Amino acid sequence: MIFAELPVEDCLGTILAHAQRSGDIAFKKGRVLGPADIARLQEAGVKSLTVAKLEADDIAEDEAARLLSEALTRAGLYADAPFTGRANIYARQAGLLRIDAARVTAINNVDEAITLATLADYADIAADQMAATVKIIPFAVKRDRLDACLALAQSNAPVLAFHPYRPRQVALIQTELAAVKPSLLEKTVAVTNRRLAAMGNTPVHDIRTAHEPQAIARQIGSALDGGAEMILLMGGSAITDRRDVIPTAIESCRGEVLQFGMPVDPGNLILLGRVAGRPVIGLPGCARTPKLNGFDWVLQRLMADIEVTPADIRAMGAGGLLGEIGARPQPRESRPRPEHRRPRIAGLVMAAGRSSRMGANKLLLDDGGHPIVATVVDHALAAGLAEVIVVCGHQEAEVRQALAGKAVRIVPCPDFAEGMSASLRCGLKALPQDIDAAFVLLGDMPRVGADLLRRMGAAYNPTEGRSIIVPSFQGKRGNPVLWDHRFFAEMMELAGDVGARHLIGEHADQVTEVEARDAGIMMDVDTPEAYRELTGRAPI
Repeated sequence: MIFAELPVEDCLGTILAHAQRSGDIAFKKGRVLGPADIARLQEAGVKSLTVAKLEADDIAEDEAARLLSEALTRAGLYADAPFTGRANIYARQAGLLRIDAARVTAINNVDEAITLATLADYADIAADQMAATVKIIPFAVKRDRLDACLALAQSNAPVLAFHPYRPRQVALIQTELAAVKPSLLEKTVAVTNRRLAAMGNTPVHDIRTAHEPQAIARQIGSALDGGAEMILLMGGSAITDRRDVIPTAIESCRGEVLQFGMPVDPGNLILLGRVAGRPVIGLPGCARTPKLNGFDWVLQRLMADIEVTPADIRAMGAGGLLGEIGARPQPRESRPRPEHRRPRIAGLVMAAGRSSRMGANKLLLDDGGHPIVATVVDHALAAGLAEVIVVCGHQEAEVRQALAGKAVRIVPCPDFAEGMSASLRCGLKALPQDIDAAFVLLGDMPRVGADLLRRMGAAYNPTEGRSIIVPSFQGKRGNPVLWDHRFFAEMMELAGDVGARHLIGEHADQVTEVEARDAGIMMDVDTPEAYRELTGRAPI
């Protein structure tokens, strides 16, 4: 890769190394300069630019990030579209992440330009939480360096292995003593169910019994006979020795105590046993609270079908001092912060207009065997958006019929005759509270494909100043626009037959362009001529 300051006339096809602002020009770093860009820069009097120019053996940053992230992605994980050389890898569902730390280091040792960052080994992750990120630091890397990383990533043993939590029947046996209040037993059930619910599990089978070995042994046998795959034992008093009540109960029903105690605090007084091949855990007292403790680490592995041995428990001491970390969150207390998970992006499909210039409802016109609005919705669904909401008005019943069977939520807009702003307000009001951003998709633009939506979603990152994402083609901006939730209030104040595009100019510092691969971002089917251009035939 050539990195140099060049005359503007020699910068066609190069990559802008630094943001360029001059007059009404606001080009961001990483922009590939096209003919229209060069002309605007020359008109603004810019004489030279610092740019990067790729050579024959260079792989562009996004392509390199895509190739490496896809090579690292195994079952249970998925890679998002790359943007600015970054490709994030997420979990499809809740589970545990295993990391081959030696090969992560080996990949990072190939070339300083190629980086891989992951969560810690045995990280407990939620659905759509980020597990790893590939970042190509410059604008390109050499082919042979990337190939070396791909070879490390593509061996049989995965660098990133995901183990999903598997739902199962769990029995919680608590022993009763005079000093133990019933409310404490109920709290233990509630806290345990909260832990299991975070792993997609059903509530425990709640059992109470006397604090003596034979009574506990009978309940263990009964729970196993009833189909329990895991037994949790919470004593009315803590286990203090291998010869205490709960260990004796396990052994009296032909079980074995594998490990008593662990080098994790809180959680020292845990017991790991086995009866009839199924795990039995004697819980430490701290398991009555939601605070992260050693029991969580053992439970997570077992729920992900990862065997836990005495050696595994004894190896937990490094990093096992949990009690002194006051900032550590409670287990699954809330969703991971937006920068640590895949953003929840919705699609608002504007499908309420009267199609006055078409002479017929343009959304219902045929597009390759499907109504135009159905094509738009199919692209939104294929992009993996968190939710797709269709705002209807004119001929609502017919639009609903056109979308029958599709996984969308249809929202009526009684005031659709007021124009686009009314439809937009209806759509925004219908968004769930946990939505981070939303596409405003026009129901008459069927050539906006899922690939573009995915790439725009990957570009969205408000913490890095990318809060409004706009597609462009050959220097011209089009639709749809992706808006961060911070702009929803301003969008709700719009009136008349206008959208929110003027906000783009008001918040230019938050705008990022994503280059479209064709002119579909400017092809709205408003007139018979536009429909003829789209399909080659006149509307019927």
